[in-house]
Amino acid sequence: MSLPPLVEPAAELTVDEVRRYSRHLIIPDVGMDGQKRLKNAKVLAVGAGGLGSPALMYLAAAGVGTLGIVEFDEVDESNLQRQIIHSQADIGRSKAESARDSVLGINPYVNVVLHEERLEAENVMEIFSQYDLIVDGTDNFATRYLVNDACVLLNKPYVWGSIYRFDGQASVFWSEHGPCYRCLYPEPPPPGMVPSCAEGGVLGVLCASIGSIQVTEAIKLLTGVGDPLVGRLMIYDALEMQYRQVKVRKDPDCAVCGPNATVTELIDYEAFCGVVSEEAQEAAAGSTITPRQLKEWIDADEKIEIIDVREPNEYEIVSIPGAKLIPKGEFLMGTALESLPQDKKIVLHCKTGVRSAEVLAVLKSAGFADAVHVGGGVISWVHQIEPEKPVY
Repeated sequence: MSLPPLVEPAAELTVDEVRRYSRHLIIPDVGMDGQKRLKNAKVLAVGAGGLGSPALMYLAAAGVGTLGIVEFDEVDESNLQRQIIHSQADIGRSKAESARDSVLGINPYVNVVLHEERLEAENVMEIFSQYDLIVDGTDNFATRYLVNDACVLLNKPYVWGSIYRFDGQASVFWSEHGPCYRCLYPEPPPPGMVPSCAEGGVLGVLCASIGSIQVTEAIKLLTGVGDPLVGRLMIYDALEMQYRQVKVRKDPDCAVCGPNATVTELIDYEAFCGVVSEEAQEAAAGSTITPRQLKEWIDADEKIEIIDVREPNEYEIVSIPGAKLIPKGEFLMGTALESLPQDKKIVLHCKTGVRSAEVLAVLKSAGFADAVHVGGGVISWVHQIEPEKPVY
């Protein structure tokens, strides 16, 4: 499906810009007209992380005139394995400011606009309304549905990407010409069912593979060349080095872009996606301890059994002394329950407290009424008790 250019061309290119973009200008399908459109374009990157890093760098190099960056986080050392827009010297800095400096280092002719705030229902419409195209590099379901619904309500296209371990996906969602994200995924997965990159990991270079696809699609939309990924989902398997496509059709019953839409305004996306299930929230209420409490119990030789519900590769990175590894999946399948001691208090922990809360709900329903979990998980333990240990 070929579409008309998303933006009008700028009045002219300067001599310096002609020199800079000469390799674009000699491509017949881009040429002077296409480069002028890129100069006149306003593109917003949601996130300056794994996908946002290569996307912002290549959008800047391509000559997109205005780049907006929505990012509230700071650069952490664990980001540097994949978020190539940041450097060692940027650790502790605002990601938005670090990304801006890198963008301007690549192309000083770009106008960079920073939105150093968390993207929420209260600000998304005002921010998105300033741009022609959105590039979504988020890694959580609540923000993905927020981005989708805002774009549908504003009738704006956006380029979506997703990465996990060795797998990546990309598509273009534009409800005026094809399906939206909800047509593909009407409902979010159950809480805890799909690990995030922070929990499951991601091959660093995969970000470049998917991020470059996103920028390619953005350039095609802005200049009106080629066949954009509207109505198509690109799936990349890095281990097999295979790309495949899946057709995505507009859902006539879609809650947000269908003719009888039930979502006509933004909703509470944290509640919709249920970051932590109701069962886990109920189980954790009154049964959450701090790392310092756990340390006191260990020092007092209390009768406790510390259970680490993370995966083996996470356990190898860092662990709480005395903790026994039993991955969350074994509890969900029920195979771990019979091995738990009946004469000790069960203390669960994971990386940050989300997975352990889900397992705590399983234990409570199985009769382990005095079981507890560690709020903040092993990350909080390291920060408060053993700061010499690594975090991830």
